[in-house]
Amino acid sequence: MPELTITTQSGRIDKVLADAFTEFTRSQVHQWLQDQRITVNGKAARPSYKVHAGDTIKIDPPAPTVLDAVPQDIPVDIVYEDDDVIVVNKPQGMVVHPAPGHPDGTLVNGLLYHTHLAAINDVIRPGIVHRIDRDTSGLLMVAKSQKAMVSLSAQLHAKTNRREYLAIVHGNIPEDKGTVDAPLARDPKDRKKIAVQAGGRHAVTHFTVEERFGNYTLVRCILETGRTHQIRVHMAYIGHPVAGDPVYGPKRTLPGHGQFLHAAVLGFIHPTTGKEMLFTADVPPIFAQTLNDLRAGIDKSKRIR
Repeated sequence: MPELTITTQSGRIDKVLADAFTEFTRSQVHQWLQDQRITVNGKAARPSYKVHAGDTIKIDPPAPTVLDAVPQDIPVDIVYEDDDVIVVNKPQGMVVHPAPGHPDGTLVNGLLYHTHLAAINDVIRPGIVHRIDRDTSGLLMVAKSQKAMVSLSAQLHAKTNRREYLAIVHGNIPEDKGTVDAPLARDPKDRKKIAVQAGGRHAVTHFTVEERFGNYTLVRCILETGRTHQIRVHMAYIGHPVAGDPVYGPKRTLPGHGQFLHAAVLGFIHPTTGKEMLFTADVPPIFAQTLNDLRAGIDKSKRIR
């Protein structure tokens, strides 16, 4: 039974728990509050409860339902695997787990054909500790054991793991490095989008400039938090949207298979050995070719939608 002791005064209990346990969504937490599966100091908590320093919160999540993500023989680029974790290099265009509109053909379906994954309460996301968008490529850590699920999730919450992304963004960034510290929440005008909003979830992205190409810049983004669409929204917020981004970028951009964003570096502490694990993955061919074109002064920007 997950337990959390509040050391500083915080906000609403559903937000606090969703931030503390990344494997739980805020909607899950809200439902469990309604079902009286969450207690504060031994008493059932209401969804509107605001936690205080010294509170002890216990969660009694429902038992996992029968897994309905079916194994499928889909090629998966496995970078590392042992009894606890798998590190995969996800290709651009692959959805991480089944969801409305994507019932199968996902990374989870392919991994289940290959091996077992840690069970979690959301049956369509077994083993998935963190996600990257469908059209973002690169490294993901996946839990095979419950111990690994707990450990890797805790590292995400404590911000002790390492996640670095390479992105081609619009414009010439004059600074060599910078930090975007701006809260994120669902866009009230379009629920499919994320936007910078006061009162949103804390989100921090650090970036350094790797190369400049005049109209475009190659940046390395380091995640301090891992919110939905974080890098894409943060870079657009400072006026440098990710090239190829069909949601947050301009209509005239670099052609490809979606945003030029790649999870290049992943690091974490192994849940069993305690060893520091560090992995890197080269950018996909279309990303590499686009960089070569820009270095040669070739700008193939066009209207893509």
